[in-house]
Amino acid sequence: MCRNIKPLFNFDPPATDEEVRDAALQFVRKLSGTTKPSERNEAAFERAVDSIAACARELLDALETSQPPRNREEVAARARERSAMRFA
Repeated sequence: MCRNIKPLFNFDPPATDEEVRDAALQFVRKLSGTTKPSERNEAAFERAVDSIAACARELLDALETSQPPRNREEVAARARERSAMRFA
């Protein structure tokens, strides 16, 4: 999985549409092997991002869990801690 794509399910507050679209953009970039498509491919690139974002939103809205929602700040703090240890 691309390191820039973060889990978006079961957070409080829930993932925003912007976060879902950003994850879809990273996914399409990874698949296409480009960060910026050529002018000729830009429309197809944007359609793919929009389509994947819609599917991802549908998935996130349909998933269920018995676990309590995770706190974004706690998860981010743990990630920063792991990163500091890794690059210390």
